[in-house]
Amino acid sequence: MTPRVECTGAHGVVVMHGAGNGDKERNLSLAEEFAVRGHPAVALDFSGHGQSTGELLDLSLERRRDQAAAVIDEVFDASRPLILVGFSMSGQTVADLVDLYGARVAGIMLCAPGIYAKAAWDVPFGAGFTSLIRQPESWRDSAATEAYARFGGRALLVVPEQDAVIPDGVTELVRTALSTRADLSVLRLAGADHKLGAWLAERPQDRANVVSALLRSREGDDDAVGIGTAAFRSGR
Repeated sequence: MTPRVECTGAHGVVVMHGAGNGDKERNLSLAEEFAVRGHPAVALDFSGHGQSTGELLDLSLERRRDQAAAVIDEVFDASRPLILVGFSMSGQTVADLVDLYGARVAGIMLCAPGIYAKAAWDVPFGAGFTSLIRQPESWRDSAATEAYARFGGRALLVVPEQDAVIPDGVTELVRTALSTRADLSVLRLAGADHKLGAWLAERPQDRANVVSALLRSREGDDDAVGIGTAAFRSGR
């Protein structure tokens, strides 16, 4: 999505769907919401999803990172700071991209995020991935928590009222990690379930609210400013 006019300090926004039947179509309206605010945005299909090529069973967390990185490098100039938005399984992908791009990532939005054990990261979905992630609390050994604990930019954790997919312990682990250094806000959506991409696609006001919650500055902090108006606070 290309804005009519880019805002000052515009960021490149990447919106990533979850697993299962997730695809970019349900995220296009969210990408458009960022574009309306002056930030160029892209939603992508991972292989085996939507209009992509490739087989889902050959996909892995590692390949999801690589595919997202390929889109970023193709669409955005290397000097443009990034905002990463991840739904469900892409909670891990966002963390992997934070590790890859470092301080270039200025903001992240995690919607009912999942994270996964280090042992499962490079395992294809059709070659034992499911059995690895079904081991009790395997997510506690995720590299994502380390990446999020190091992240010092703006972060929004979006939590549905009812989530039958992501354990509460995962959400709390992500929240705790982001509380280490990030400028973190948590937004709980009443009436929402795990499928937040589809839920937000049908609710324009809620889409506007989550984007506003991410782009705002830390309340009462004169040195931190909203994404798209200036740089983040120095020294993070």
